[in-house]
Amino acid sequence: MNRTTSLNYLIDVGLAISFFICFITGIIKWPGIIKIIGVSAYQVLHVHNISTLHDMSGLIMGLLVFIHLILHFKWMVCVTKSMFRMK
Repeated sequence: MNRTTSLNYLIDVGLAISFFICFITGIIKWPGIIKIIGVSAYQVLHVHNISTLHDMSGLIMGLLVFIHLILHFKWMVCVTKSMFRMK
């Protein structure tokens, strides 16, 4: 595995992990879903810790998306140009 492939792999794994953490904590923070399910997550988990985890994973995900876009910028430009040439 070359250096570029390794970097892309690590960024994609980081994006997946941060997405799932952000998604799950977002569901836990959403008051409507907790009432529907009937789970008392707020008693077991501290809301402040869930919010901090949610915010931090969202920031990490945003940073990794930004890096991902920078790494693939040339590819996006080439694909965009080829799409407009076809028409």
